[in-house]
Amino acid sequence: MRREPDHRRESAKTASPVKKRATIRVDRCAGIDWAKEAHRVCVLEADGDPLVEREIAHDERGVDGLCGLLVELGVKRVAIERPDGVLVGRLLEAGLAVLPIHPNRLKAARPRFRAAGGKSDSFDAFCLAELARTDHHRFRILAPDSDETKALRALTRTREGLVRTRVSLTNCLHAELEAFWPGADRVFCKIASPIALAFLERYPSPRDARRLGEKRLAGFLARHGYCGGKSAAELLGRLRSAPEGRAEEAEEEARRTAVLSLVAALKPLVEQIGVLDSRIAEAVRAHPDGQVFLSLFRDPGSTLSAAKLLAEIGDRRERYPTAEALSADAGMCPVAKESGKRKVATFRRACDKRLRDTLATLADSSRQHNPWAKDVYLRARERGCDHPHAIRVLGRAWVRVIWRMWQDGIPYDPSKHGGLQRLNAAKG
Repeated sequence: MRREPDHRRESAKTASPVKKRATIRVDRCAGIDWAKEAHRVCVLEADGDPLVEREIAHDERGVDGLCGLLVELGVKRVAIERPDGVLVGRLLEAGLAVLPIHPNRLKAARPRFRAAGGKSDSFDAFCLAELARTDHHRFRILAPDSDETKALRALTRTREGLVRTRVSLTNCLHAELEAFWPGADRVFCKIASPIALAFLERYPSPRDARRLGEKRLAGFLARHGYCGGKSAAELLGRLRSAPEGRAEEAEEEARRTAVLSLVAALKPLVEQIGVLDSRIAEAVRAHPDGQVFLSLFRDPGSTLSAAKLLAEIGDRRERYPTAEALSADAGMCPVAKESGKRKVATFRRACDKRLRDTLATLADSSRQHNPWAKDVYLRARERGCDHPHAIRVLGRAWVRVIWRMWQDGIPYDPSKHGGLQRLNAAKG
């Protein structure tokens, strides 16, 4: 029998045990490249071999059959490029773990499986299935919010869309009036206000307002409940002092029709935005986390910003395990880029734009009355940051406060705000 050399036996005795590498569980997974009319589905075995590749119609029969098929095949995870929608809701209802994959991540993953740079719906479904099979530990499983939060999000996003449409129509109305009757654009402060729209509906052109006098205007204001604090004489002076247009009869009639059309489109829009404002205020006050976010705003009537903040952050605490995760998703912290000796921080573009805008609104308003917020903003400006950058610096500081409040479920209390208390102590 051959004996090992002494040095080999000695090294075998003294060698440290080899640590086992952590293994990643691999299960049967699926990828869905969704579309409006039909979805491309790819199901992979645990070893990566394709099991099912087919197209599913986006109708009740197709969606129901897809969910049944995935459950029947024992699929554990499904990767898809969106976090919401009818299909995602049905997948969650079927008990499947859904991995929402950002389109940028799918784009970056394609070269892993195809060097030629080709792209197709079936290939995207395959890439998504591979990401769910081998890289699922790098993605967050979708955890849906409560019904109250979903309802609030639907209301705030619908209002946002209506406001965007109102702004577009208002700009068209401004341009139309400036082209032939600038005075009507200057009578009231907001052209999209109910009183201004009522005025334009009654007097859509200079010809209609030819006999408008102080007494008649005063009666109009009384009938429509005007509360702007300006007298009829002053408003009439704004109308008469503007330059007069020289449109001929045909053009004036056409522009008069255009003004009436824009007013007819704006009036119900403004009314429905007001209805949504009331519904949003009721919903955020009734929400279990409503008081947590309402406490951040000084004005008790500032329900809209609080509602948008709550709707975008949600109520699933595990979604943002750290304040930095929330800050990154809100676009409040920069993206670091390093290469050799070069290190730069750039603006974060891939983020929740609605959440970023709402946090920027909170930061900009809070610096007007909160000493701590004002101090953070001014110190950022002193370091050379421009206004938008300083607002993001302040927004990132607010995120740490908001995250702690949100995790603990307690409203904002200035006496427990460490930064504010230290600032007050330093000032004596």
